[in-house]
Amino acid sequence: MQPLTPFLGVLCWEEGSNPKGLEQLETLPGNSTNPLTYPFPVLFERVVGANYQTVLVAPDVKLVGAMVEAAESMIAQGVKAIITSCGFNAIFQKELADALKVPVFTSALMQIPFIHASLGGQKLLVITASKHDLKPEHFHAVGVTDMHGIEIYGMDEMPEWSKISRSPDQPLSIEKVENEIVTLAVTAKEKHPNLGAVLLECTDLPPFADAVRKAVNLQVYDLSTMVALVHKSFST
Repeated sequence: MQPLTPFLGVLCWEEGSNPKGLEQLETLPGNSTNPLTYPFPVLFERVVGANYQTVLVAPDVKLVGAMVEAAESMIAQGVKAIITSCGFNAIFQKELADALKVPVFTSALMQIPFIHASLGGQKLLVITASKHDLKPEHFHAVGVTDMHGIEIYGMDEMPEWSKISRSPDQPLSIEKVENEIVTLAVTAKEKHPNLGAVLLECTDLPPFADAVRKAVNLQVYDLSTMVALVHKSFST
């Protein structure tokens, strides 16, 4: 039996230079870098030079060339679409889409226009890995120019999650991380009673999406919901 052609290519950060906590999160089902997350064949390529510092803290446009090269390798093996392992790659959306011959979906943030349009006067909560580092440029790069009705809450304000930047050599308590994201969502809903939906920007957060759904009783979008839409668009 011939192996199935991979549907999706995932551009991942390089190995060996990322915080220990992120390496833990990558092992969870639902994470973008875990093959068990996907109900179809997937290829992964690690991009040399892509890491917490060069993608999230100080986006380096010089990475685009390496990302294109890695993506083209996966396209040559048959993948029909490209995603990335960090929502902050939104900043590179235009450059990657212009350079590649298959659709590119750099970030779960790309879902904002149709989610926001569906909510009427209700608000959309965006939970990000780092509110400090999420700039207007990230939103503009994926077509979000009107920020009215969008509330942004950052996991970087939570003590356990903040170990990723504060104590990168220390492991995380996954249970505490789950409690923190749920607490953040519940706090946001209490402050904004007209909240209509939640979007998880960070690709490390989908493993906790069901816990958030249960806690706030709202639709929760993330990388997985975007990937499901993309896959369905190609299905026959």
